[in-house]
Amino acid sequence: MTQRVLERFEVAGPEDGPYGVAVGADGGVWFTLVHAGEIGRLAPDGTVTRYGLGAGGCGPAVITPGPDGALWFTRMRDHRIGRIGADGRQASYAVPTAEAGPYGIAAGPDGALWFTEMNADRIGRITVDGDVTEFPLPLAGAFPSMITAGPDGALWCTLNQADAVARVGVDGEVVVHRLPVGTAPVGITAGSDGALRYVGIGGGLVGRVTVDGEVTEHPLPDRAARPHAIAADAAGRLWFTEWGAGRIGVLDPDGRYDAYPLPGPSPEPHGIAVGPDGAVHAALERGELVRLAG
Repeated sequence: MTQRVLERFEVAGPEDGPYGVAVGADGGVWFTLVHAGEIGRLAPDGTVTRYGLGAGGCGPAVITPGPDGALWFTRMRDHRIGRIGADGRQASYAVPTAEAGPYGIAAGPDGALWFTEMNADRIGRITVDGDVTEFPLPLAGAFPSMITAGPDGALWCTLNQADAVARVGVDGEVVVHRLPVGTAPVGITAGSDGALRYVGIGGGLVGRVTVDGEVTEHPLPDRAARPHAIAADAAGRLWFTEWGAGRIGVLDPDGRYDAYPLPGPSPEPHGIAVGPDGAVHAALERGELVRLAG
């Protein structure tokens, strides 16, 4: 594998907590500041712009490009879904279930955004006009975490405390696929091979689940790395944050592992995204974004 160049961008203080990251249609790298209650944008020239959300304790977490050209994000502490346009204009929408704790969010195949409700064992759907529908999961205390559009026209999400992944049809029908005990999956993405890939923060592994529910695991060399988020690139590589080890990990399609240690103390990498140019972006809670290019 060709080694990439690691670039670092200071975008906030460590008390602000960069967490989620996404590449927007405008070419900017957008990120959440979970502790500061803000959304940030890193321009291609390195300029950083920050947008307050009017509620410092709202807890913006995961962010994703929407079908309308805006960025959509979860506000897990005040239980709302946020939208911000490339011009900085904002809107937010309440989740009907009280104390739901929305967390993961992704654009679905139906032109809407789909999100998880950590505290309510529900999956939500929000249209670009702000209409919200909720679908219950069949497990209690499952702690639904991240979500992604699958290759089969459905949404797939991780159930962190249930050691499972779930398939959610656009009609709300849910099918649960169990994983080995102790996996504690968090991040999930669609791979290039027609299957889903997830990371187990408890098991120290990258897993693969087919749309029929067949599960295989790829243990990481460091089982204590606590992988958190995962994204696939166009070449079939899987990029993931190793939150407990301060690294960005990557698996080639043939299963070969490589890693990029993050310099400096306590980087705490969380969200990860791959841009259209193949560059990999990750958010470090200590106040930085990093970019792997080349």
